[in-house]
Amino acid sequence: MTLFPELPDTPRPDAAAGGRPDEALRRTLGVDRRRFLGTCTAVAAGAVAAPVFGAAPALARDGGADAGHGHEHGRDGQVLVPPHKRGIILYTVRDATGRDPLANDLPSGFREVFKQLARHGYRQVEFAGYRQHANAPGGADLGTVEGARLLRSWLDDHGLRAQGNHGFIPSSWPLTREDLDTFKKNLEIANILGMDHMGTGGDPTASSYRADWDVAADKWNALGAIARREGIKLYTHNHDSAYGFLLDGGPLDDQGRPTRSSGIRKLEYFLQITDPKAVWLEMDIFWAHVAQYKFHTYTAHDGSTRRNVFDPAGLVARNNKRYPLFHAKDGVVSTTNGMGYEMVPFGTGVIDYTTFFSRVGQRNYHNPMIEDDNSPSATDPAQSLREAKISYDNLAALRKRRR
Repeated sequence: MTLFPELPDTPRPDAAAGGRPDEALRRTLGVDRRRFLGTCTAVAAGAVAAPVFGAAPALARDGGADAGHGHEHGRDGQVLVPPHKRGIILYTVRDATGRDPLANDLPSGFREVFKQLARHGYRQVEFAGYRQHANAPGGADLGTVEGARLLRSWLDDHGLRAQGNHGFIPSSWPLTREDLDTFKKNLEIANILGMDHMGTGGDPTASSYRADWDVAADKWNALGAIARREGIKLYTHNHDSAYGFLLDGGPLDDQGRPTRSSGIRKLEYFLQITDPKAVWLEMDIFWAHVAQYKFHTYTAHDGSTRRNVFDPAGLVARNNKRYPLFHAKDGVVSTTNGMGYEMVPFGTGVIDYTTFFSRVGQRNYHNPMIEDDNSPSATDPAQSLREAKISYDNLAALRKRRR
């Protein structure tokens, strides 16, 4: 089996074609040898690789004249992410919001981080909770009505808009009174902050069984209806596991559970059985490409092995209005970590965002949030905000390719 799934219109590597693992990977992705070896060397050295290739059905990035900033109109009028849609999830700079402003001169706490992000050019933020360092203005916990009003004043001061939060989604089902009250409190905070969306950083369920996804859908439909009455779109943020294949048939195991799949992916099933007016999704594009690498074959109900390569942009295009939010996270190739990619700042990796954003369209609807889990550094405290600027510049530079 190749390290990456076979891509459309790409010859499938085999032993007769010189099938060493690195050669198989290179040919599967359609990358020339010089650029592939350069990328792998950079990964091994812990460096950031130049963007050289994309995932199915993407093409190599365009490195032409339009790769720079340019103007938003005229010759460069085909900007893929308009300025007011360029955002970042604050998890990327969590070290900055969490550090002690009395102990250093770097931006610290929400207020100063908002100021710096606005200087970089960002116009949207997504929260990952409301805690900061206790010595920052407002204190440690701003997850209150009073704290939300303070956060909103700082957002307004710096021309930023909050678009979502990875916060509280009740784990209990049916709902307890305590969980319902906490959920409604979080909806109130979201409204104070001016958010259109509120969500979570986890999948609806970690299970692979259809029955568990049915229960999850019932829960999310109910919670989404509550959120909708408050003017909020409830969303789930998903990692690679949610794109694995649903177990929904075939012989049962000793606990009476199905062992084989119809070929539908878990999140595709969730989309089918949830209310499109109540339940929304945020695709983490990096993790969707990890899923493309990992989940490309399944055992059908009849016991045969079948191939189905995941197409992240295709899923969005088929369900476009269900995806108001994205995480725009980049990666370089890894042949050793089991995921296929290592995270790097946006625009310095190989995921083909030009093709992705071009295919999904709806540029004035989607809200891409820059994310890099690895930006905070124990040895370089300025790194996360510096890389946030690099990522912003690369997001702003994306243009449709000329035909």
